Order: sequence, then C-alpha cells, then structure tokens
Amino acid sequence: MKTNMLSTFLTRKSQQKKLARRLQITTPHGIVEERFIKIGGIEQWVTIRGEDRANPVLLFIHGGPGSTYTIFASTLRSWEKYFTIVQWDQPGTGRTFHKTGKSGTGQLSFERFVCDGLELVEYLCKHLEQEKIILIGSSLGSIVGTIMAKRRPDLFWAYIGTDQNTGGSEAAKLSYQLTLDWLRQYGNTKGVQAVEQISPDPDRWSHKEAGQLVQWTIKANPTIPNMVTDIILPAMLTSPGYTLRDIFDMFGGMKFSANQLAKEMATIDLRPLGMRFEVPFFIFQGDTDAVTPTAAAKKYFDELEVPHKEFALLKQAGHLAVFARQEQFLQELRQRVSPVVEARRHGSQ
Repeated sequence: MKTNMLSTFLTRKSQQKKLARRLQITTPHGIVEERFIKIGGIEQWVTIRGEDRANPVLLFIHGGPGSTYTIFASTLRSWEKYFTIVQWDQPGTGRTFHKTGKSGTGQLSFERFVCDGLELVEYLCKHLEQEKIILIGSSLGSIVGTIMAKRRPDLFWAYIGTDQNTGGSEAAKLSYQLTLDWLRQYGNTKGVQAVEQISPDPDRWSHKEAGQLVQWTIKANPTIPNMVTDIILPAMLTSPGYTLRDIFDMFGGMKFSANQLAKEMATIDLRPLGMRFEVPFFIFQGDTDAVTPTAAAKKYFDELEVPHKEFALLKQAGHLAVFARQEQFLQELRQRVSPVVEARRHGSQ
C-alpha cells in the first residue's frame, strides 16, 4: 500500500479527528494514561492503553535510534482488546527529547536504554498489578529488548523480536547484497552506482556511508511498503495530539540519537551475549526485510537455546513489518504467544 504524502498532509486535520474518535476507550475496565514518568533520573514519556486492565501487558521497545512508536497508537487499536499496550519514548526520542533537550538528555548508550527499560518494567508490574509482562523489541530496539530479556527473565512472560537486529558484520553484508540485488532487479541505475561506491565490507563503512546504504535499502524494492513514506511519515502527520512542532522534535531526536550512538551501532553484536535465554523467544519477521535481513534473523533464531521458541514470517512486509501488517502480527500474537503466556501465568510451563 503506497501512500500519497501530499494528500496525507492536506487531509491531516480531518484524519487526526477521525483517528481520535477511533482511539476512544469506553470499556468499564479500560485504561488510557499518557504522561511523563521519572525513569533513569529524567522525565520520560509513556503511554498505556487497553480495553481491560486484566489483559497481559505488552511493552514496545522502539527502534531508530530515536524513532518513537507512540505515533502508531491508532495502527494498533485492534490490539487493545487483547493486550494493554505500553509505548515509551526513550531518552533522545520524541516527547522525552522535547522535555529534556540535548543538555538534559545526557549521554546515550544501549546500556542506558536497557537499565531504563528494566526500571520501566518494574514500575509497570507494580502500577498495573502484573506479575510479568510481554516484551516486544523492534529493529534497533530488538537489541535493547534482547539484552533486557537476557538480564531479567523474571520480569517477562515472553520476548518477541520483530525486525530482529542481530548486529555483527554478517547481517550487514547480507543487507548490502540484498540492496544491490534489488536495485539491479528493478532497474535503479542511480542506486546501483551509489551503492557500488560503498565498500561491501561493513568494517570499512563510515557513519555517513552506513546511513546512505540504509536510505537505498528502504527504497530498493518497490513491491513492499516503504518504511518512511508509507509507514512512519503518515503516522507522524495523522497521529492525534501531535503538532508540527512535535514532528520537528521527532526528527531532532532522531538526529541527536544517531550521532550519539553511531560508534556503538557500528560494533554491536548480540552473539557474545550468549545464545541461552530463560524466557520463551519469538521472532516475527517481514519476509522481505533487508534492513535487518530475514535470513540473519532466522539464523540467529536457529542458534537460540530457549525453553520455547517460534519463528513466523509476515507476508509481503519489509522493515517495520509490525505496522505494515499489524493484523497478521496480532494473529500471530494470539495464536502463538498468548497460549504460552497463559500456560506460564497458570503455572503449567
């Protein structure tokens, strides 16, 4: 589904009103909370939404870096019948970045995100009276989420990786080759020339070259949703309660976060963490994801040693598959994850 950005911008106000009506929750035991919570010593933006407080809690760890997922509330509205959905703007992201600014944000690192994330989970368990929660890590957030699940398995019913990022040079080489193959397949001569000027060896990439490659990867295959123009930008423009100033803050946070995390992103690798986990581990991956290549995610999955694991492909989906194919993702959650969570909640697993 391709998006007409001009039409989206021109109808922005009416779309915001329509989606605001859709987001209303009127069920007797529903919950809607949107506020700053003190995490890691600073005020951080958290939203909690669901139709029944008794439902399992599902926390998203967003990607980017600095790419807020709170803008996707309307996209995930159907999920709120079955789960309490928590979105969190990490330090350097969205409304948290607007609140703290560059000077108040401090130094960003994956370790900081992990520590802040675990602090948030402990808060959610107490605040929502839950023993444990379900964790979803998306894209760069799957690095953070995987480390969280490894470090504190006692806090989680299950971990779900989507756009699962394994780190390491092997995945980067796959991304490079997939991008080049698609550009050639679809006759993008300009893209082919640009990518061929970048070394196929990830260890030789500058921060600028790595960013350029991702930009070409995003648009290399025109048969799948473009994660920027078809998914992120329409959600930014039409999300109720978000002003154009908020959108500028989002972009500012992304740039700030990317600069702060550039060196760490270039060297991060999950395998030294160890392949044994004490929580059920799921990966739901777009079948044509080249940003975090599907083949790399599947190879990582095959090597995992966990009490329960399942892998599912999301059809005709590239990167950010959860928002491109949210209903299929929900179906996988209900069919694969929910039974495991219920068994664990009732002590049979």
